[in-house]
Amino acid sequence: MNFTKMHGAGNDYVYVNCFEEKLNCDLSALAVKVSDRHFGIGSDGLILIEPSSIAPAKMRMFNSDGSEAEMCGNGLRCVAKFVYDHGIHSESEFDLETACGLKRVKLNVEGSSVDSVTINMGQPILEAEQIPSGFQQSPVVNQKIEVLESEFLVTCLSMGNPHCVVFVDQLSDELVEGFGPEIEKHEYFPAKTNVEFVEVLSKTHLRQRTWERGAGETLACGTGASAVCVAGVLTDRTERKVKISLSGGDLNLDWRESDGSVYMTGPAVEIYSGTWLVA
Repeated sequence: MNFTKMHGAGNDYVYVNCFEEKLNCDLSALAVKVSDRHFGIGSDGLILIEPSSIAPAKMRMFNSDGSEAEMCGNGLRCVAKFVYDHGIHSESEFDLETACGLKRVKLNVEGSSVDSVTINMGQPILEAEQIPSGFQQSPVVNQKIEVLESEFLVTCLSMGNPHCVVFVDQLSDELVEGFGPEIEKHEYFPAKTNVEFVEVLSKTHLRQRTWERGAGETLACGTGASAVCVAGVLTDRTERKVKISLSGGDLNLDWRESDGSVYMTGPAVEIYSGTWLVA
Protein backbone atom coordinates (compact mmCIF):
# COMPACT_ATOMS: atom_id res chain seq x y z
CA MET A 1 0.00 0.00 0.00
CA ASN A 2 1.42 3.39 -1.03
CA PHE A 3 0.80 6.21 1.45
CA THR A 4 1.63 9.84 2.15
CA LYS A 5 2.33 11.25 5.60
CA MET A 6 0.92 14.76 6.16
CA HIS A 7 0.14 17.05 9.07
CA GLY A 8 -1.89 20.14 9.85
CA ALA A 9 -0.38 22.05 12.79
CA GLY A 10 1.16 18.80 14.04
CA ASN A 11 -2.06 16.76 13.80
CA ASP A 12 -0.59 14.00 11.62
CA TYR A 13 -2.27 11.29 9.59
CA VAL A 14 -1.39 8.57 7.11
CA TYR A 15 -3.14 9.40 3.81
CA VAL A 16 -4.00 6.86 1.14
CA ASN A 17 -4.94 7.91 -2.39
CA CYS A 18 -7.90 5.62 -3.09
CA PHE A 19 -8.13 6.90 -6.65
CA GLU A 20 -5.14 4.60 -7.16
CA GLU A 21 -5.09 2.22 -4.19
CA LYS A 22 -7.77 -0.44 -3.57
CA LEU A 23 -7.96 -1.43 0.10
CA ASN A 24 -9.66 -4.80 0.54
CA CYS A 25 -9.03 -5.16 4.25
CA ASP A 26 -10.33 -4.31 7.71
CA LEU A 27 -9.85 -0.54 7.66
CA SER A 28 -10.20 -0.13 11.43
CA ALA A 29 -7.47 -2.70 12.02
CA LEU A 30 -5.29 -1.04 9.37
CA ALA A 31 -5.72 2.33 11.09
CA VAL A 32 -4.53 0.89 14.40
CA LYS A 33 -1.48 -0.72 12.76
CA VAL A 34 -0.29 2.24 10.70
CA SER A 35 -0.87 4.69 13.58
CA ASP A 36 1.40 2.84 16.00
CA ARG A 37 4.42 5.09 16.61
CA HIS A 38 6.74 2.17 17.42
CA PHE A 39 5.66 -0.66 15.10
CA GLY A 40 3.81 1.29 12.39
CA ILE A 41 4.21 4.52 10.45
CA GLY A 42 3.12 6.63 13.41
CA SER A 43 0.16 9.00 13.27
CA ASP A 44 -3.05 10.22 14.89
CA GLY A 45 -4.97 8.04 12.45
CA LEU A 46 -5.67 7.00 8.87
CA ILE A 47 -7.35 9.14 6.21
CA LEU A 48 -8.59 7.81 2.89
CA ILE A 49 -8.90 10.15 -0.11
CA GLU A 50 -11.70 8.55 -2.12
CA PRO A 51 -13.59 9.32 -5.33
CA SER A 52 -16.90 11.14 -4.84
CA SER A 53 -19.99 11.50 -6.98
CA ILE A 54 -20.73 14.99 -5.61
CA ALA A 55 -17.27 16.57 -5.18
CA PRO A 56 -13.71 16.25 -6.52
CA ALA A 57 -12.90 13.90 -3.62
CA LYS A 58 -14.18 12.46 -0.36
CA MET A 59 -12.42 12.21 3.01
CA ARG A 60 -12.92 9.14 5.16
CA MET A 61 -11.04 9.08 8.46
CA PHE A 62 -10.19 6.65 11.24
CA ASN A 63 -8.73 7.49 14.64
CA SER A 64 -5.66 5.72 15.98
CA ASP A 65 -7.88 3.37 18.00
CA GLY A 66 -9.62 2.23 14.82
CA SER A 67 -12.88 4.12 15.36
CA GLU A 68 -14.26 5.98 12.36
CA ALA A 69 -14.92 9.69 12.89
CA GLU A 70 -17.24 12.13 11.16
CA MET A 71 -14.89 15.05 10.57
CA CYS A 72 -11.35 16.35 11.02
CA GLY A 73 -10.50 19.95 10.15
CA ASN A 74 -6.72 19.51 10.10
CA GLY A 75 -7.13 16.32 8.08
CA LEU A 76 -9.43 17.99 5.57
CA ARG A 77 -6.93 20.80 4.95
CA CYS A 78 -4.34 18.16 4.07
CA VAL A 79 -6.81 16.35 1.82
CA ALA A 80 -7.41 19.64 -0.01
CA LYS A 81 -3.67 20.12 -0.44
CA PHE A 82 -3.19 16.56 -1.68
CA VAL A 83 -6.07 16.83 -4.17
CA TYR A 84 -4.56 20.01 -5.67
CA ASP A 85 -0.85 19.19 -5.45
CA HIS A 86 -1.28 15.70 -6.91
CA GLY A 87 -3.44 16.81 -9.82
CA ILE A 88 -6.77 15.32 -8.80
CA HIS A 89 -8.40 18.76 -9.07
CA SER A 90 -6.97 21.97 -10.51
CA GLU A 91 -9.18 24.73 -9.06
CA SER A 92 -8.22 26.66 -5.93
CA GLU A 93 -11.70 26.66 -4.41
CA PHE A 94 -13.97 23.61 -4.31
CA ASP A 95 -16.07 21.29 -2.14
CA LEU A 96 -14.89 18.12 -0.43
CA GLU A 97 -17.24 15.39 0.75
CA THR A 98 -17.09 14.31 4.40
CA ALA A 99 -19.24 12.10 6.61
CA CYS A 100 -21.01 15.26 7.82
CA GLY A 101 -21.63 16.76 4.40
CA LEU A 102 -19.84 18.94 1.86
CA LYS A 103 -17.18 21.35 3.12
CA ARG A 104 -15.96 24.28 1.03
CA VAL A 105 -12.18 24.75 0.88
CA LYS A 106 -10.19 27.71 -0.41
CA LEU A 107 -6.50 27.17 -1.11
CA ASN A 108 -3.62 29.59 -0.63
CA VAL A 109 -1.21 28.45 -3.35
CA GLU A 110 2.46 29.43 -3.18
CA GLY A 111 4.27 28.61 -6.40
CA SER A 112 2.90 25.26 -7.50
CA SER A 113 1.79 23.87 -4.14
CA VAL A 114 -0.71 24.66 -1.39
CA ASP A 115 0.66 26.46 1.66
CA SER A 116 -2.50 26.93 3.73
CA VAL A 117 -6.22 26.26 3.44
CA THR A 118 -9.38 28.00 4.62
CA ILE A 119 -12.34 25.70 5.31
CA ASN A 120 -15.95 26.63 5.80
CA MET A 121 -16.53 24.34 8.77
CA GLY A 122 -20.27 24.99 8.69
CA GLN A 123 -22.64 26.20 11.35
CA PRO A 124 -22.22 24.86 14.90
CA ILE A 125 -24.88 22.49 16.23
CA LEU A 126 -26.01 23.86 19.60
CA GLU A 127 -29.00 21.67 20.45
CA ALA A 128 -28.03 19.41 23.36
CA GLU A 129 -29.68 16.29 21.96
CA GLN A 130 -28.06 16.68 18.54
CA ILE A 131 -24.49 17.09 19.88
CA PRO A 132 -25.29 14.48 21.34
CA SER A 133 -25.21 15.17 25.08
CA GLY A 134 -27.30 14.46 28.14
CA PHE A 135 -27.69 18.09 29.17
CA GLN A 136 -31.25 19.36 29.37
CA GLN A 137 -30.80 22.97 28.25
CA SER A 138 -29.79 24.30 24.84
CA PRO A 139 -27.38 25.79 24.11
CA VAL A 140 -25.13 23.96 26.57
CA VAL A 141 -23.24 26.95 28.01
CA ASN A 142 -21.40 27.01 31.35
CA GLN A 143 -23.04 23.82 32.57
CA LYS A 144 -21.70 21.91 35.57
CA ILE A 145 -20.18 18.47 35.20
CA GLU A 146 -18.58 16.30 37.89
CA VAL A 147 -15.46 14.31 37.08
CA LEU A 148 -13.27 12.46 39.60
CA GLU A 149 -14.83 14.41 42.48
CA SER A 150 -14.00 17.70 40.72
CA GLU A 151 -16.48 20.10 39.16
CA PHE A 152 -16.09 21.90 35.84
CA LEU A 153 -18.16 24.41 33.88
CA VAL A 154 -18.38 23.20 30.30
CA THR A 155 -19.75 24.49 27.00
CA CYS A 156 -20.71 21.79 24.50
CA LEU A 157 -21.53 21.80 20.80
CA SER A 158 -21.00 19.83 17.61
CA MET A 159 -18.97 20.78 14.56
CA GLY A 160 -20.08 17.58 12.85
CA ASN A 161 -18.52 15.74 15.81
CA PRO A 162 -19.08 16.36 19.54
CA HIS A 163 -16.98 18.77 21.59
CA CYS A 164 -16.82 19.72 25.26
CA VAL A 165 -14.97 23.00 25.89
CA VAL A 166 -13.50 23.68 29.34
CA PHE A 167 -12.11 27.16 30.02
CA VAL A 168 -9.38 27.08 32.67
CA ASP A 169 -7.11 29.59 34.39
CA GLN A 170 -3.98 27.71 33.36
CA LEU A 171 -3.37 24.67 31.15
CA SER A 172 -1.60 21.68 32.68
CA ASP A 173 -0.79 18.03 32.05
CA GLU A 174 -2.91 17.14 35.06
CA LEU A 175 -5.99 18.68 33.47
CA VAL A 176 -5.52 17.25 29.99
CA GLU A 177 -4.20 13.79 30.82
CA GLY A 178 -6.07 13.34 34.09
CA PHE A 179 -9.52 14.69 33.27
CA GLY A 180 -9.53 14.50 29.46
CA PRO A 181 -10.12 10.74 29.18
CA GLU A 182 -12.72 10.84 31.95
CA ILE A 183 -14.74 13.62 30.29
CA GLU A 184 -14.40 11.89 26.90
CA LYS A 185 -16.34 8.87 28.18
CA HIS A 186 -18.59 10.67 30.68
CA GLU A 187 -22.19 9.44 30.85
CA TYR A 188 -23.39 12.79 29.50
CA PHE A 189 -21.83 11.94 26.13
CA PRO A 190 -23.42 8.82 24.60
CA ALA A 191 -21.11 8.96 21.54
CA LYS A 192 -18.13 10.06 23.68
CA THR A 193 -16.70 13.53 23.06
CA ASN A 194 -13.61 15.50 22.16
CA VAL A 195 -12.43 17.65 25.07
CA GLU A 196 -10.81 21.08 24.70
CA PHE A 197 -9.04 22.73 27.63
CA VAL A 198 -8.64 26.45 26.90
CA GLU A 199 -6.69 29.31 28.44
CA VAL A 200 -7.85 32.79 27.39
CA LEU A 201 -4.89 35.09 26.74
CA SER A 202 -6.99 37.95 25.35
CA LYS A 203 -10.27 38.58 23.55
CA THR A 204 -8.61 37.55 20.29
CA HIS A 205 -5.98 35.01 21.36
CA LEU A 206 -6.41 31.66 23.12
CA ARG A 207 -4.27 28.67 23.98
CA GLN A 208 -5.79 25.20 23.54
CA ARG A 209 -4.92 21.61 24.34
CA THR A 210 -7.18 18.82 23.11
CA TRP A 211 -7.96 15.31 24.30
CA GLU A 212 -9.37 13.78 21.12
CA ARG A 213 -12.02 11.11 21.16
CA GLY A 214 -10.39 7.86 20.08
CA ALA A 215 -6.86 9.27 19.83
CA GLY A 216 -5.83 10.85 23.14
CA GLU A 217 -4.02 14.17 23.23
CA THR A 218 -3.07 15.48 19.80
CA LEU A 219 -0.96 18.48 18.82
CA ALA A 220 -3.93 20.16 17.15
CA CYS A 221 -7.65 19.69 16.50
CA GLY A 222 -9.36 21.76 13.81
CA THR A 223 -12.96 20.94 14.69
CA GLY A 224 -11.95 21.51 18.32
CA ALA A 225 -10.53 24.95 17.53
CA SER A 226 -13.76 25.73 15.68
CA ALA A 227 -15.76 24.67 18.73
CA VAL A 228 -13.55 26.80 20.98
CA CYS A 229 -14.14 29.84 18.76
CA VAL A 230 -17.90 29.38 19.15
CA ALA A 231 -17.69 28.65 22.87
CA GLY A 232 -15.63 31.79 23.43
CA VAL A 233 -18.39 33.91 21.93
CA LEU A 234 -21.21 32.05 23.70
CA THR A 235 -19.52 32.59 27.08
CA ASP A 236 -18.64 36.23 26.27
CA ARG A 237 -14.92 35.56 26.60
CA THR A 238 -13.77 36.38 23.07
CA GLU A 239 -14.45 38.16 19.82
CA ARG A 240 -15.81 36.20 16.86
CA LYS A 241 -12.41 36.28 15.13
CA VAL A 242 -9.54 34.71 17.10
CA LYS A 243 -6.13 33.13 16.85
CA ILE A 244 -5.85 29.83 18.68
CA SER A 245 -2.40 28.55 19.63
CA LEU A 246 -2.22 24.78 19.82
CA SER A 247 0.72 22.57 20.73
CA GLY A 248 1.53 22.09 17.04
CA GLY A 249 0.95 25.63 15.75
CA ASP A 250 -1.61 28.39 15.26
CA LEU A 251 -5.03 28.33 13.61
CA ASN A 252 -7.14 31.36 12.72
CA LEU A 253 -10.89 31.10 13.33
CA ASP A 254 -13.78 33.35 12.35
CA TRP A 255 -17.40 32.67 13.39
CA ARG A 256 -19.07 34.95 10.88
CA GLU A 257 -22.35 36.65 11.64
CA SER A 258 -23.12 36.93 7.93
CA ASP A 259 -23.84 33.21 7.44
CA GLY A 260 -23.37 31.70 10.91
CA SER A 261 -20.53 29.46 9.70
CA VAL A 262 -17.10 29.00 11.27
CA TYR A 263 -14.14 29.55 8.95
CA MET A 264 -10.79 27.99 9.84
CA THR A 265 -7.45 28.84 8.23
CA GLY A 266 -4.27 26.88 8.85
CA PRO A 267 -1.28 25.10 7.35
CA ALA A 268 -1.17 21.81 5.46
CA VAL A 269 2.17 20.03 5.09
CA GLU A 270 3.24 16.94 3.16
CA ILE A 271 6.10 15.20 4.99
CA TYR A 272 6.97 12.11 2.95
CA SER A 273 5.59 9.21 0.94
CA GLY A 274 6.30 5.51 1.30
CA THR A 275 5.08 1.97 0.96
CA TRP A 276 3.42 0.00 3.77
CA LEU A 277 4.68 -3.59 3.68
CA VAL A 278 3.16 -5.10 6.81
CA ALA A 279 0.06 -7.24 6.17
